[in-house]
Amino acid sequence: MRRDDALWAVACFVGGLVLLAAGAYQQRWAPAPLFVGPLAISCAGVAVRRSRPLLSLGLGVVAFLGDFAMGPSLGTVLIITDNLYAAVRYGPRALGRWMLGITSVVAVVTGVVAGILLRQLGAAAIFLVQTALVGVTPVFTGMIIRQLEDQAESERTRAEQVARLAELDRVAAVQAERTRMARELHDMIANHFSAIAIQSTAVLSRKDLSAQTVQNVLESIRENSVQGMSEMRSMIGLLRQDGEEAEAIRRRVAEVEELADRAREAGLEVRLRVTGDARELPAAVDLAGYRIVQESLTNALKHGGEAVDLMIGYRPGLVTLTVDNPVNGAGQGLPGAGAGIIGMRERAALVGGVVEAGPHDQGWRVHAELPTGKTS
Repeated sequence: MRRDDALWAVACFVGGLVLLAAGAYQQRWAPAPLFVGPLAISCAGVAVRRSRPLLSLGLGVVAFLGDFAMGPSLGTVLIITDNLYAAVRYGPRALGRWMLGITSVVAVVTGVVAGILLRQLGAAAIFLVQTALVGVTPVFTGMIIRQLEDQAESERTRAEQVARLAELDRVAAVQAERTRMARELHDMIANHFSAIAIQSTAVLSRKDLSAQTVQNVLESIRENSVQGMSEMRSMIGLLRQDGEEAEAIRRRVAEVEELADRAREAGLEVRLRVTGDARELPAAVDLAGYRIVQESLTNALKHGGEAVDLMIGYRPGLVTLTVDNPVNGAGQGLPGAGAGIIGMRERAALVGGVVEAGPHDQGWRVHAELPTGKTS
């Protein structure tokens, strides 16, 4: 029961008592105090009009039958119209159509019966209109209000969908622009490093160059290096997400034990095994490997079981990362991991490596191979 409905029921009861005291009822055989009973029943229906609309309708019907048998009284009839309205507006959707048909038939039958009994066409019209006002009008009003509310909700949902689509379009446009800028960054840096490589190779291969020429070439190499670094910093600043802070600490494959510890704190048993001799890896490979392990453990926490096997293998010119975990629902693809797998593959591809992810031995396996170049 809602508080405002309860207050409205009390107000209706008080108003009905005032109308009874003013004599707004048709007395047949029952004294005025008996009319309070149907009035209270209809007001109880008002109190549960939104929480129990069908109960409100039932109470209204009982109140109408009792009140009509004694009178009827104006206050109870007016409150019963709210019982009918509330049942149509807050009750089952199909109820409105049924009640509209029923009240329409009742109004017509009442008018016909009154015309036959009283043998007056005017009396038939009066009873028909009165019954329609009490029964058909609140039902029809409730149907209209409910339809308007449904339309408003539909428009609100459509507006939210349009807003979400607009946001997705904006994000897609921003991502496309960032991708274009990243390609431009790659091209610019590649040009500078190509110039540096050509000039340094020329200096190393020519033994007959004068000191001044060597000095000029070194200055050109330095200029290309400085300019390349400047352009790279500028472009990275533009590519960085709004509010994103630069990561001060270099992430390393050798530090995945920290990821394993965080996963263990979240309730996942991580069995870490390292094969081969751990060594210093190129910065790009270190970061790619670290992020691949991070994404794999995140997916294992979301969709896996209680344990995961993490294996890191150091091989000549190669580092391998393998994450095995059971999946809730064996034999099924890992749900919701599509974007993460794509990201891992892109990270591996940037350093010339590969990532394979899919079902394996009643579970899920992520296997990455990242080239490390020459071993030292």
